[in-house]
Amino acid sequence: MRVLVVEDDPLIRTDLGDALTAAGFLAESCGDGNEALFLGDTEGYDLIVLDLGLPSLDGLSILRQWRDNGRGMPVLVLTARGTWSERVAGIEAGADDYLPKPFHMEELVARARALVRRAAGHGSAIQTLGDLRLDTNQMRVTQRGTPVSLTALEYRLVAYLFHHRNRTVPVTELLEHLYGDDESRDVNAIEAVITRLRRKMGAGVIGNRRGFGYYLRGSAG
Repeated sequence: MRVLVVEDDPLIRTDLGDALTAAGFLAESCGDGNEALFLGDTEGYDLIVLDLGLPSLDGLSILRQWRDNGRGMPVLVLTARGTWSERVAGIEAGADDYLPKPFHMEELVARARALVRRAAGHGSAIQTLGDLRLDTNQMRVTQRGTPVSLTALEYRLVAYLFHHRNRTVPVTELLEHLYGDDESRDVNAIEAVITRLRRKMGAGVIGNRRGFGYYLRGSAG
């Protein structure tokens, strides 16, 4: 899942990015309000972690503009104050969750995972499809009860297809959510990852609608 961390403190921003990356997210970051507004309006993020105290444009104003512009990605708001009135203002502006500073990084990661799951229509950390099982808390995929050895990139691709298993996912969307703004990647990169996954899990596990994209079947048959 692709997440944007918006935090003006460079140390906190780095720590957040490292924790989310370790938890299986593709983490990008910025520290300026106007840049955050632009990125949230133009990029396809699965989650945004948004600090309220930002230079150039405050977090609540950014959030209101995103929602006014029809942007519906989950937003986890961070604040150093955390008063009840500020929490209400954040929720009314369109926040999906709220976390006051200081916080434990484990709690932030757990909330991030829950928001992404709910946005995709899944309530549980454990999802099954045929003989496949995804555990987002453990970042583990099993097939017929046996763990599948996956690289971080392979796991992100399988997890993304799991979260969107009721539709065919276009290659352009996979590129955006697996590689972010890395313009050096192209369709061949996705095809290479798919080929490796088919070798590991069976040729029929990931289906392809030519010209449309990929989908998860859940069995090798």
